[in-house]
Amino acid sequence: MEIFLQADTWVALLTLTFLEVVLGIDNIIFISIASNKLPEHQQKKATRIGLLLAMVFRILLLLGVSYLIGMKDPIWNIELSWISAGITGQSLILIAGGIFLLYKSTSEIHHKVEGREEAASSDTPKKSSTMLNVITQIVLIDIVFSFDSVLTAVGMTNGIEGALTIMIIAVIVSILIMLAFATPISNFVNKHPTIQMLALSFLILIGFMLVTEGAHLSHTVIFGQSVGAIPKGYLYFAIAFSLGVEMLNMKIRGSGNSGKKS
Repeated sequence: MEIFLQADTWVALLTLTFLEVVLGIDNIIFISIASNKLPEHQQKKATRIGLLLAMVFRILLLLGVSYLIGMKDPIWNIELSWISAGITGQSLILIAGGIFLLYKSTSEIHHKVEGREEAASSDTPKKSSTMLNVITQIVLIDIVFSFDSVLTAVGMTNGIEGALTIMIIAVIVSILIMLAFATPISNFVNKHPTIQMLALSFLILIGFMLVTEGAHLSHTVIFGQSVGAIPKGYLYFAIAFSLGVEMLNMKIRGSGNSGKKS
């Protein structure tokens, strides 16, 4: 308890909690899109299960933080005429997670553009196994986001006394905050198709960023060019800018509809 008498502890805790919430928004968006395939009475349950699983995975990864840090050593080396890399455990997880996000996001966009989802929901009832499929997808994406979140937490609290305690508290508080706001965010995303498409586009960006970050950690060189890390600030700015433009579009559409009614 002595660590909570230090100002650095509270600064680190508040900052880390805020970052965990920001990083968790991507998780909420994916969970809301995945759970939208379920009957309405099961969607809240899937969302809560998904976020609770995210908390469990992050705490388990935090407890194994020393092992995560040790995953920087190359597992195997790739030496070809056009590419060279030293694949590490960290980079392997990030690349695999990024590829999964790219596949899932593009397949969801394909289904929505082709209109198969609407046809399936109107012509045939949803399968009873859908809940298991959705939870499986949520578990896989939780692992990806949890790993990225834990690496952020480790980097922020490095050298601070009681770092593990601070990280676990920050994760628990952030998940509780996300549980409180998950349903409104999920309802908003599901009620606005353009926001849902925008969210899927964000997941493509995040998937690409994870792949490049994994390649950067592997010191990958392609055709003599080193793969650099994409600054997350650029990504967050692009997401914020796109959301701002979409909010303006929604406001214009809303005012246009109200004008027609009058």
